[in-house]
Amino acid sequence: MTKINAYLTFDGNCREAMTFYQECFGGELTIQTVAESPMAEQTPEAENDKVMHANLTKGDLVLMAADMIEHEGAGNERVVRGNAITLSLDCSSEDEINMFFSNLSAGGQVTMPLAEQFWGATFGMLTDKFGLNWMLNYDRTGNE
Repeated sequence: MTKINAYLTFDGNCREAMTFYQECFGGELTIQTVAESPMAEQTPEAENDKVMHANLTKGDLVLMAADMIEHEGAGNERVVRGNAITLSLDCSSEDEINMFFSNLSAGGQVTMPLAEQFWGATFGMLTDKFGLNWMLNYDRTGNE
């Protein structure tokens, strides 16, 4: 089955963000820095501590990320925060959605509190402390 996984790009605080998400969701977090990769030879030494690739896995939940890295041949890319990405979590229980919503909203802003919706789900939206938008959904139909 084909799955879609979110890949997040940060501007130097990837390790902090992914550690926060691990605290929110649990799971196994692996982090590889630029210095630990073959790219170390092609990037300025100041970039060595940046995250080349991070992977958080808990069951079917996969969240990947990296810091924006400047290297030879790259353009002048910069991380730009905007509202073009929202991560949607389909939760497996009422307890889980409540826990994830509480954890993710710490230090952030709730834009729509968790509430029962007309489509038979508990649903809420928030922007976390790193500026990422989240939608959390727990479909109660068939799970009660």
